[in-house]
Amino acid sequence: MTEATPAAGLEAFDQLATMVVLVAPDGRCLLANSALENLVGVSRRTLQRGNVLDWLAEPAQLRDTLGLVAGNQVNTSRFDAHLKRMPAGSVDLQVHVIVSQTEWPGRVLVEMIEIEQQTRREREERAHNLAQANKELVRNLAHEIKNPLGGIRGAAQLLAMELGSRELTEYTQIIIQEADRLHALVDGLLAPHRRPQVVADVNIHEVCERVRSLILAEYPRGLDVARDYDTSIPEFRGDAEQLIQAVLNIAHNATQALAGGSPGTGGPADGGSQRGGRVARGDARLVLRTRTARQVTFGRQRFRLALELHIEDNGPGVPEAIRESIFQPLVSGREGGSGLGLTLAQTFVQQHRGIIECDSVPGKTVFKILIPLP
Repeated sequence: MTEATPAAGLEAFDQLATMVVLVAPDGRCLLANSALENLVGVSRRTLQRGNVLDWLAEPAQLRDTLGLVAGNQVNTSRFDAHLKRMPAGSVDLQVHVIVSQTEWPGRVLVEMIEIEQQTRREREERAHNLAQANKELVRNLAHEIKNPLGGIRGAAQLLAMELGSRELTEYTQIIIQEADRLHALVDGLLAPHRRPQVVADVNIHEVCERVRSLILAEYPRGLDVARDYDTSIPEFRGDAEQLIQAVLNIAHNATQALAGGSPGTGGPADGGSQRGGRVARGDARLVLRTRTARQVTFGRQRFRLALELHIEDNGPGVPEAIRESIFQPLVSGREGGSGLGLTLAQTFVQQHRGIIECDSVPGKTVFKILIPLP
């Protein structure tokens, strides 16, 4: 392999979400991709003047593995290690290392996958598959429920017309009201799949300001709704109303927890606030934060630039029992909640090729929306 060959392969390596480095058998770095450069915090030029053995906290296993692979004793070897980061004193990065032979003599490929990233990717894959399964389930279930509901409601109306007793008529009214409630629940499940997207240029800060004004109108006292915006974030193509609804559902869920109730997975779909416009806690705080993320992978794709929108609250946190299932329909930690708020939010964000992540501990819950930027 010529000295020019590593540079020729640089563009292809830069498309990879994992950290990749091409090395000599003694560990000298010949080529490093942008993912490694970004995560380690060292320029590519500096990396390519160094030795991969110096990057690991305990390099002995990598040194032995490079020798085995370069000597054709094994084709591939895997192990876990700790990758050093800059500046000095930064927390080491836990990585899964894959050392492989290449078609070029005297060259070894070392791939490093961030263990947290691997776990997140698996979680995203499960969430994506579950969302698709839920979509089909909801559509089929809605069809099976709505037809009998119409018959039940019609029969109750006819029965009410024949009854002379007021007490018995009250029973038929209960049947009609409950049938209407179930019909509305089914419509709520189907809502995001019925309405087509209205695509236009979206300013995420206009979305945030709209949500902020709605929340403050509902809770004019006792709640601090703070802004932390990166105003350099560009506009992108999307449906502003869908995004407003998604952010509002998450924010509404947070305010219900801050208002003193159990944190659930609701939102406007759950019937609104229960506390008459005042939160119970004196230090209740909601933060809307926007940032840009570079070279990120989510939704099984790698994006050069993405929007990060954080909705953070200092409430009691999401109950551990439902933490892994909060985006599933009809899952709620609040009594009387329908559990549709986060399901709808997730659907609307996915329709923008994005994802929602949640990190929750008592005193701090952060919902992070990631959406690709142009």
